[in-house]
Amino acid sequence: MGLDIKIPIGLLFSIIGLLMSIYGLFTNGNTALYAKSLNININLWSGLLMLVFGVIMLIFSRWKKPAE
Repeated sequence: MGLDIKIPIGLLFSIIGLLMSIYGLFTNGNTALYAKSLNININLWSGLLMLVFGVIMLIFSRWKKPAE
């Protein structure tokens, strides 16, 4: 079976995480936008976490299984 779901999941999370992180960086000074989240830049932090998860999934997809 050559089907590996980790590659599309990793790409999806990496792309969305990168976009959210960039948006969070550009809106970092907007205090009115982040007033509801206790002035935490939730776009930046969730984007970074999604980016890290996506990269980990891509690394795991490249990991070779030992021959049985």
